[in-house]
Amino acid sequence: MLFKPSMEGTHILDPDTLSIDKKSSTKIEGCGLGQKALYFNSFFIDRRYYAEWQDIERVWKRVAMSKGGFSGKGIFGSMAYLVVKLRNGKEFQCNFKYEQNVDILLSQIEKSHPEIPTHSLKEEQAKKREELEEKKKYKRDLSKNAQQTVESLRKYEDDLKQKPAIYEHLSAAARQKRTLAGISGTYKILAGVILSLAIVAIIFGVILVVNHHGTAAIYFVIFGIAFIFTIMATGVLPTRKRNNRTAEAEWQAALKDSANYIRHINGFPLPAQYAHPVVLERMIRAIRMGRAETADEALDVVKEDLKKLNNTVQVSQKEYDEVVAVKPMFLVCEYK
Repeated sequence: MLFKPSMEGTHILDPDTLSIDKKSSTKIEGCGLGQKALYFNSFFIDRRYYAEWQDIERVWKRVAMSKGGFSGKGIFGSMAYLVVKLRNGKEFQCNFKYEQNVDILLSQIEKSHPEIPTHSLKEEQAKKREELEEKKKYKRDLSKNAQQTVESLRKYEDDLKQKPAIYEHLSAAARQKRTLAGISGTYKILAGVILSLAIVAIIFGVILVVNHHGTAAIYFVIFGIAFIFTIMATGVLPTRKRNNRTAEAEWQAALKDSANYIRHINGFPLPAQYAHPVVLERMIRAIRMGRAETADEALDVVKEDLKKLNNTVQVSQKEYDEVVAVKPMFLVCEYK
């Protein structure tokens, strides 16, 4: 191995087992899910550390919001991290470029290692309180029409969950499209200037080193490389695989897959661009709270609620996760 992962925790894998496990691990950005251990990144190096599963106490997502998080404006919509807490008390925060990848990683950990909690202790406690408060808002006696609508929406929700890759792709494509469209041209120009200066600094430093102009010249190279890594990490500048054109193509492909799937679900109440279990779940809650009776009315309530949520509104972690998953789809389609 070029970079042997550093052991964290109390259990050590022998070199051969470590090498095999790391190579066969499922890589999600800078982290890896192996049979024996979880591999997590430092700021610059992927899978820099590892901890055996038995050494992990819990893992969860931490999100840092920047200005314009819900509106899609600003350099970032959000900055997501994976937090790994070990039984020996150590805690690691791993940076991710795309928040949906943290969700995917946590989902896989939840399936393969259900004994490891995938929420922080504070989140678990808050979730229980939220569920109790939410139940208090439900009407005790729903009309027969409302009850039938809830039952049908539950069925459609189960149908969608049979193919999670379809609605996850739809959500991720919408987020990508929205985020790229929201990056200001000023930020792109500024990032381009910094990148150009960093490249010039590296070239200048290399020339000085070659001509023996002192060891201080190496700092031009080091700082130049550091600035390049920093600019690339922000995701502000477009790349061959990440630009407005490829984002639009990805969104159209996701939309087509969604439309093809729901076409075979008789009476499905949502258009393809909103076919996500979270949308159906929010519709069900709207009906149970007495705010709607039919599916069309419930969808209007969902749209109204999402429109009210922006970067000035404080929400719970559950609400945040739901909004991040579905609001970009409504924004991209202008709620039509």
